[in-house]
Formats: sequence, C-alpha cells, structure tokens
Amino acid sequence: MIDEDKTEITEEDEGDLTGALAHKIHTVLGKRIPAVDGAEKVTGTAIYTVDMTLPNMLHGKILRSPHSHARIIRIDTKRAENLPGVKAIVTGKDTLGKKNGIWRRYAELCDEEILCRDKVRYVGDPVAAVAAINEDCAEEALALIDVTYEVLPGVHDPMDAMRKGAPQVHNHAERNVNINRHIEWGDVDNAFARCDHIREDSFFCSSQHHACMETHATIASFGYDRKLTVWTSCQSQYYVQILLAGMLGLREGDVRVIRPPTGGGFGGKLSLDSTQFCSSLLSMKLCRPVKIVMTREEDFIATKRRTPMHYRLKLGALKDGTLLAKEVKVVTEGGAYTGMGATALYLTGFFSSFPYKYPNYRYDGFRVYTNTEGTSAMRGFGAPQAMFCGESQIDMMAEDLGIDPITIRRRNSMTPNYTVPGQAIIRSCGLPECIDAIEKYIKKRGPLPSNHGIGVAAYGFMSGGIFNWIDTPYAFAAAIVKINVDGKVDLFTGAVDTGQGANTTLVMICAEELGIHVDDVRLHVGDTSVCPVDLGNWGSRTTLMNGNAVKMAAADAKRQLLAYASAQLKPNIVYDLDIKDHRVHLVSRPERGISYFEVVKDAIRGNEGQVIIGRGHYTPHRKGMISPAYSFGVQAVEVKVDTDTGKVELVHVATAHESGTVVNPIGLEGQLEGAFHMAAGYALMEELKMKDGKILNPNFRDYKLFLAPDMPESEVLEVDTYEPEGPFGAKEAGEGLTNPTAGAIANAVYNAVGVRIKDLPVSPEKVLRALEEKCLQEEKPDDLYVATS
Repeated sequence: MIDEDKTEITEEDEGDLTGALAHKIHTVLGKRIPAVDGAEKVTGTAIYTVDMTLPNMLHGKILRSPHSHARIIRIDTKRAENLPGVKAIVTGKDTLGKKNGIWRRYAELCDEEILCRDKVRYVGDPVAAVAAINEDCAEEALALIDVTYEVLPGVHDPMDAMRKGAPQVHNHAERNVNINRHIEWGDVDNAFARCDHIREDSFFCSSQHHACMETHATIASFGYDRKLTVWTSCQSQYYVQILLAGMLGLREGDVRVIRPPTGGGFGGKLSLDSTQFCSSLLSMKLCRPVKIVMTREEDFIATKRRTPMHYRLKLGALKDGTLLAKEVKVVTEGGAYTGMGATALYLTGFFSSFPYKYPNYRYDGFRVYTNTEGTSAMRGFGAPQAMFCGESQIDMMAEDLGIDPITIRRRNSMTPNYTVPGQAIIRSCGLPECIDAIEKYIKKRGPLPSNHGIGVAAYGFMSGGIFNWIDTPYAFAAAIVKINVDGKVDLFTGAVDTGQGANTTLVMICAEELGIHVDDVRLHVGDTSVCPVDLGNWGSRTTLMNGNAVKMAAADAKRQLLAYASAQLKPNIVYDLDIKDHRVHLVSRPERGISYFEVVKDAIRGNEGQVIIGRGHYTPHRKGMISPAYSFGVQAVEVKVDTDTGKVELVHVATAHESGTVVNPIGLEGQLEGAFHMAAGYALMEELKMKDGKILNPNFRDYKLFLAPDMPESEVLEVDTYEPEGPFGAKEAGEGLTNPTAGAIANAVYNAVGVRIKDLPVSPEKVLRALEEKCLQEEKPDDLYVATS
C-alpha cells in the first residue's frame, strides 16, 4: 500500500493509487470547482441557438405528416409561394434523394430521407419546409401547402409488426425486423439443467421523452463562396458536419458547424435532425441565413425518444444463490427509422449481463420498425431498461431461495480484473465495496413504518463506446494546448458539454497536468473550423476519452517547457522535473525550482518566438468490444406507498458509487442528483401515450415530469477506486447513475406493500390495480382462485 504521508507518487505506486490519496497529492483534482461556464448561465448571458439573430435572417417552419403511414401523391406549394413574405419552399424533390443515418458503415441502416419524397412513416415525418420573413408568415404558409396522401395501413406495435402479412414500414425489412443482435457465452442449456431453481419473467419498459430545456434549433447560412455555416443545439458538431455534408453533396471542409451552449441533450441531439437539414437546404437555395426552432410539440412528436422494450428473462441459480445461467429475449419498438437504435439494442443485451458474473449467458434482441416516432439513444442507452428488469428479477430469485437481496448480489458481484467472455475487460471495480456501503446504510435506517420499503439495485456502466459506427478516420478524441507568453493556456477541444460539467472537468485535467490554476486556462469548444475532431457527448465518454486527450496534450506542452527548465536548473541526470502551483521544481528536491512564468517566457524566446503547442489524442485499442472502462454502484431507495391512491412517495435515496478518481466533487454530486431525478421520472410517471401512432401528450401539461419538489433527501456514499485507463485514474460518473433507480423503486414498492410492478412506469394506477388484485387473491380459496384465473 502507498504511504499516505508521501508528497510524490512513483511509478510503482500508481497502480495502488486510491481516489482518496489522489485527492491529497493533486493540486486541482478533487477540489470543489464551480462550473467554468456557470456564471454566464445563471445570469442569463449565455447565448443559445434560440437566442441568436443574424443579419438578413429568415425564419423557417416544417410541414409534417398527419398520418402514420401514407404515400405522397402530390405536394402543391403554389398558394404558399404566393403568400407575401414567403421566400422559398423545399420538398423532397429538392434533395439529392440520399438517406441519412448515423451508422454510416452500414448503408441498410441509413434509412431516413428527412424530407420525405414518396412515403411518410410516422405522424410528424417532414414533407416540406418554408422560409419566410418571420415565424408567423412561415406558419401561415404551411397551412397553404396542399399535400395529397394515399393513406396506408399502419402498424404501431412491434409484436404486431412482426406478424406475417403486417404492413411493411420499409420494403427491405422482412417482417419489419430492422436489425437483430445475438450475444452468447458458455453452455446455457446445460447450465439451466444443473440449476436448483429457475424462474422466468416478462417485463415492459415504456418510452420517455428527453424533455430538454432547449428544443432542437438551428441557424444555417450558405454564402456566395459556396460554404455552409451552421449554428445548432447538438451533442456532436462533428456528426452534424459530416452528416450534412453527405446529405447535401458538399465537402466536409465546406461545412462549418458551431455549437453554442446547448440546453440539454440526453441522447436526443446526437444525430442529424430536421431543423439542421431543412434550414441548410433553404439557405442553399437563397444564400441567406435561415433559422428553424422546433416548438415544444414538435420536439415531442418529431425527434427521437427512449426505446420501448419487451423483455423475457430466464434466470437459473443454485440453492445458495450462485447464478449459473441467464437468458434474455428482447423485442424493441424501433419506430420509423434506425437512428441509434441498433446500438441501444446491443447495449441492452450487454448490460443485461451486468453487474454479475454469469458463467453462461445468452441474449437475442430484435429491433422492429413501426409507424411511430423513431426511438434512439437516451441517457443510459438501453441500460436502464436492462437494470430495471434484471434487478427486479434478482430480488424475486432471492425471495424464492430465501436469501437476503444483499447477499445474492454480493455472492455474484463483478470484481476487479474480471473478463466478460468475448465482450469486456473489467479492470477497476468497486462493486463489492458499494454493496457493503449500502448494507450499512440500510441497517442504519432501522425498522421502517408501515407501507414503507427499501429497495436496492446494482449497476455497471461504460466510460464511452469503442464502436466506430460513424466510420470516422479520426481519433476518437483530440485536444490542443497552446501556452502563451504570459503563461495563460488556450485549450482547444471538440468535446461537448450539454450541462454535465465536461468543460470544467477538462479544464481541471489540463490545469492539473500543467501544474497551473483553473483560471489560467481558457477553453475553446464547439467549432469544427477551430477545434479538433471529437465524437461527441454519448455513452459517458468525455471524462475518460477526451480527458485522456487533454492530459496528453498538456503533457506534450509540459515536456517542451521542462526541456528549457532543465537547461536552467541543470539537475543531476537522475532527477526528474515537474510543475506544481506555478513552480517548476525537482521532483525529489522540491525546494529547488523556478517560476513557471519565467520558464514559459524563456521557452518561447528559445523557440524563435513561437508559442508552446501540445497535442494529444486518444483512441481505445484492445479494450474489449464495448468500452475501455466501467463504473459500478448500488442504489437504495426508501418509498412510502399510499394504499388508498397507489401513489409512491420517495422518502430517501442513498447511492454507493465508484467512478475512479473524482475530478470535481461538485460535478459528481450534480450528475448523481440529476441522473436520479431523470430516472425517478422514468420509473414513476413519464410515459409517452400513443393512439394509432400519434402521441397524445406532446406538452408539459399532459406529459408528467418529476419536479424538483418531488426529490427526496439523498446521500452519496463514494467508494474510492483507481482506473488505470482513465486520466489520473478517473472514469464515468454520468449515465451510469441513471440505471438502477427504476429497479430499486420497483423493489421498494414490493417490500412496502407486497405488489410487484413489472412494467414501467410504476404509476399510481398500476400500484392500485395490483393492490386490488392482491386483495382479491387473498380473499379467494386457492382452488377457487385457480379455477377462475
């Protein structure tokens, strides 16, 4: 073990470096640093895309299909074109006829025209776009566009869509199966034969809207130089750049995408959307800027949403609770287009094997096209559904076997250096310690009042994805550090902060590596013409992947500085130099040193007046199929159930979590609380209601959100770990925290009142109905109950 009195860490110490000790030896990491962009956001001075206006700018609106499935016979725009103030109208005939998709490696998964030419496939599919002098004029013009449809039979449920003879959403997909995924290791059938107990359960996970504060919004400006500049609210300016270039027939370098501060994403702003494409197409026609901002209703009906999933689980165990085999079958509602759904399909199968050691595992997943709004990525990326189903069933298995829920989780927990066969390599893992911490928390709560219950759920999640679906030739993350003569540092990165605190995290990593202060670093982000390529904000990738790139870039710049400092200090060749707190010093003799600022000036003079530039990039290699690293945790939720109304009240929540070295405690706390808030809404009330493919509650009046006053008291139980693949030992602390909540709440409800809810959300209506059925079952004699059921 490391001596905690040490001030310096040697190479042999590094592998034993815990988060707690890391905080002691770091000068920036582990400190409670407010968000570097916080002041402008809380004062209202941050300029979002929706706030922007350009000279000579026009306003756009998009006409959308009222039908879930129809053939376009004719689009007559004459009346709209004659309306004073209308400057241009585009339809599918004005496009190149290309199909958009984020899975560029596979043409069959690029299936969305964005502006439909021949057929619409969901209520909200775009058919035309208008540019006018103001929004009211553009809106009026939409009403004057005459579209003649041949309405076709639609299919709105994935189970119906797979039936023989069902309407075809896309002609290429037999029985509407968009894609299927299979994962398997061990001998599953033989393992089930050896089990002492097997249980099978079905679950359903509903859809959820991203509910970002800022709706989808874009300004596009195509100039007479034949170059396109786009300002947009997104999760990856690089994705928007290359997807627009492909759809519009432009070179990548002729499309510049600028991402102003983004008011939320959660997976919903990851792929090319209709505001980006239609504003660009209109601007190319007019050589004038065009701005399109979705209304709240459009944001509900015409973007993407969390994937509804039908789960069938089979779980086998020995009498002592050792898990021998698991089989998972999933059918997902894909909606009209692929989006990120193929990834969600794989990941929900992968994370169904987490966070336990299953020696035998089999997964088959089917994503099915339906005539509904497309489903795609949303915070957790298939893992919240997997954890809700899996953690509910683990509790049921424990009850069947007469084993404590904590014990069965501890017995089967993943541990450090565990390999998921053919899938993942788990290096750091603090799950056993998280289980211990939650057990202590539950004991501390003591006996609970009537109709109260505590439920637990464990989870694991990735720190960014290894898969290159966008088919980029670039590094997954890159950064540039420029040190100026006054010692100030410019950090250039393509990383995306949509509210999760990535900007602050990356500035802190840069400052820590360079031995300077946070306010010495000026951050440059969100511009494809200035910043290096980054694959965006998804899968909790930023801290590990872009953090590594930033650390490497800062280390490259520091190496150049230390070369000049070495010439001045003339140390013994066996001594190393480092920088801390604006001072360049000998590592073994810290009293010997000189000013960082003086070294910078001398280095630039000695470099013929050139500033010091460091470069870094990161792409994971030989790290398994999914991610370079994984975080783990356990959540315990106490609920109170009103047996008269079925309402579930959250009383208290504790989360034992490990994320490697904690870069910024404030950021971690914000992520944990925000993740729980979103997950609690998904668990208890959020649900997109549909009829015949039409969303019935596309507003914040009818779509119920979990509000700040609904939040219970919370407690964070941080477990120290060190991730060798991460910058300074850090790994993800964002999406993973969303995953356990629904399972923990469902288990808590069962422990409180004895009813098991297997389909989300755990609404008052479902709880009340389950309580009534329980009462009826208890009142009937067993033989009468069997006969009637």
